[in-house]
Amino acid sequence: MANPTRRVGVVLFQLGGPDTLAAIEPFLYNLFCDPDIIDFPFARLGRKPLAKLISTTRARRVQHHYATIGGGSPIRRFTERQARALQAELENQGVDARCFVAMRYWHPFTGEAITQLEAARCDELVLLPLYPQYSSTTVGSSLNEWNRLFHGDFPVRTVAHFYQHPMYLDAVIEKIEDALARFPVPERAEIVFSAHSVPVSVIVKGDPYQRQIEDTVRLLMQRGGWKNRHRLCYQSKVGASKWLQPSLHRGLHDLAAENVREVCIVPVAFVSDHVETLGEIDHEAREEAYRLGITQFEMSAGLNDSPKFISALAQLVREALGEAVHSCIPIRLSGRQASPEVLAAAGD
Repeated sequence: MANPTRRVGVVLFQLGGPDTLAAIEPFLYNLFCDPDIIDFPFARLGRKPLAKLISTTRARRVQHHYATIGGGSPIRRFTERQARALQAELENQGVDARCFVAMRYWHPFTGEAITQLEAARCDELVLLPLYPQYSSTTVGSSLNEWNRLFHGDFPVRTVAHFYQHPMYLDAVIEKIEDALARFPVPERAEIVFSAHSVPVSVIVKGDPYQRQIEDTVRLLMQRGGWKNRHRLCYQSKVGASKWLQPSLHRGLHDLAAENVREVCIVPVAFVSDHVETLGEIDHEAREEAYRLGITQFEMSAGLNDSPKFISALAQLVREALGEAVHSCIPIRLSGRQASPEVLAAAGD
């Protein structure tokens, strides 16, 4: 386990999001410039002009999403709260820890986190992507960026995914229970798990994301012990290519056609509230549900810095420190870059 005489650095990875409306276009530009997301012949020459074109166009189309949630993404605020709470929890458990935030496409960038880490004089390091399920489009991209920029020579451990961890599952179950309690008859509500979609082409190339999402739903239903009907939907599709289905939009229409009137939405691939939960689900999907005749629509709150979730993260760090040390190498599945549609779908 952790050596109390050694300082542990913990890096929390997230996608990032524009904190103001003016930041939307540069955020999208950074997203579209990601070499692990966009790759094609002569990409070194064409990637930046393409990124500029798409980000300029896309920024105008998504601005209203951010306007509905206060003019910017709260994901940095929530992630920094998670980092502070995790550091305090680890210190309470006797671990001399320093926690840092590394966002992939907006401040604080990975390079900024590395600068802070170097100043903290840590002796060992745990990389903790805040994505419960692994995908080459999220965890893979973040770790590849880390490996491009980090040149330290001390022990590094990586948490690649944590969707199966009992303490994480319990943290999600707590939020689901809170949401179900808002229904007059909780067992009558249908539970709809909603995950960020990805192009089917990514899955075909070997990405484990879809299987891990399905496993997450199965584990939550088993551990939660609910008898409610449930289903899985996907959100945030962009472009004309085939993405994981059914969409949340389609799911709401199906529910209405089946005369389901009480719906509890559970964001199952996110650990922080952001534009996809607060905007797409709690605003747009809610309005659509009411138009379709659904009478009660509830969304389980994000984990954010809930004590159960912070305890789960602390346990993940402690468990990583007790495992064999391995070198910090990219774990992105070879050749599994996402198609261009993934870019704009990242949304936050």
